[in-house]
Amino acid sequence: MTPLAKLPLSPGTLLESGRRVLRIEAEAVGRLAEALDSRFAEAVECMLGATGRVIVSGMGKSGHIARKIAATFASTGTPAQFVHPAEASHGDLGMVTKADVVLLLSNSGETPELADLIAHTRRFAIPLVGVASRADSTLLRAADVALVLPKAAEACPNGLAPTTSTTLTLALGDALAVAMMESRGFLPEHYRLFHPGGTLGARLIRVRDLMHGPEEMPLVATDTPMPDVLIEMTRKGFGVTGVTEGPALKGIITDGDLRRHMDALMENRAGEVMTPNPRSIGPDALAGEALALMNGPPRPVTCLFVMEPGSDRPLGILHLHDVLRAGVV
Repeated sequence: MTPLAKLPLSPGTLLESGRRVLRIEAEAVGRLAEALDSRFAEAVECMLGATGRVIVSGMGKSGHIARKIAATFASTGTPAQFVHPAEASHGDLGMVTKADVVLLLSNSGETPELADLIAHTRRFAIPLVGVASRADSTLLRAADVALVLPKAAEACPNGLAPTTSTTLTLALGDALAVAMMESRGFLPEHYRLFHPGGTLGARLIRVRDLMHGPEEMPLVATDTPMPDVLIEMTRKGFGVTGVTEGPALKGIITDGDLRRHMDALMENRAGEVMTPNPRSIGPDALAGEALALMNGPPRPVTCLFVMEPGSDRPLGILHLHDVLRAGVV
């Protein structure tokens, strides 16, 4: 066979090649959306009904897609696991139990390595959801729920490399995952349970997880002499102090307020120096919201008081450094 060689294609030709592939695959995904019918809902209900896990499997490129679908299910509240069909034939069938639902992927529906998995589900009455492009294929004829991919040419110029077909299967997996998320009422706080690391996990941290509580919160009453205010600001180390009247937060004193009242500062009281109505946030707000509020108009601030919901009583204080240390950017 002649070794492959680099052809002298122009940048414009390469660009058009990329656009052609994306158009072909986008059109196919559109056809898939139109082709979905009641069997999609049946597949979702079938997988939601599993008391065990959703076992996802496929061979070759379908296997790579199956791994990704299983990972998406698992990270969005649906217990799932990828099982390699060849390994299943050599003992891993024991991973598939009567409590599970099996999702098998095969573009042709005739992948021989899936035979033992199909037989296992039929023998033990394990629900089987099949995905393939041929309704009369062995896989879809055996499946309890058959999801048929629309006929679509591969984007590969030779029509051989799995391109459009794998994109369709991946998109269908995402559609199933999102439908199950919505059925389960899956919320951002649930998402963070499965994504504690990285920027995404950081952005889903709540203010209450980062704030400093009442013992660390710098507070003075409105009639506190300024020398005592400075002691409180220095002792708590936030560079600010809240000013209260009874349990209610009325204002804040910052370094900027001190500079603006430098003349006769020590003769003043806290209520005379404070800036009223300081920026604040609720304990259940996301850390990302807190960062946006700190950076917002009219000017950036370094601290937010955390307020009891529906109340003017402060629960704690959040510093910019707390948010940044958590990885929120």
